[in-house]
Amino acid sequence: MATNTVRLHRVLRTRPERLYRAFLDPAAMAKWLPPNGFTGTVHQMDARVDGKWRMSFTNFSSGHSHSFGGTYLELVPSQRLRYTSAFDDPNLPGEMTTTVTLREVFGGTEMEVVQEGIPEVIPTEACYMGWQESLTLLKQLVEAEIPG
Repeated sequence: MATNTVRLHRVLRTRPERLYRAFLDPAAMAKWLPPNGFTGTVHQMDARVDGKWRMSFTNFSSGHSHSFGGTYLELVPSQRLRYTSAFDDPNLPGEMTTTVTLREVFGGTEMEVVQEGIPEVIPTEACYMGWQESLTLLKQLVEAEIPG
């Protein structure tokens, strides 16, 4: 079975530790990861190497939900996360690997996201568009500096 890869790059006006935390805080993940038109629920998050995570997205229009989860492979605070993902739906077979690399740069944090092994039945462009929407929400979350 052929697999696909998406690559994304951003520079965000935030510190690496805030961005790193947004990937490991269940409430933050539920807020920014679901693309437009979906809500998210985190069911499990054991943020340690070999720890498991699980969540689901629900289509706000139809109410249809799909769940997925995986294992943390690498966690280097404020620098790098690598984790697997697999859908519960047997029509979306295979395991994806996502690598997030963070690097402090002038004015913020450079972030590179690489998601490999996207199931063949999911158009790469659709996955890329979903990530674009999610990263817009991530930017709004991590760049906001609200006192108190």
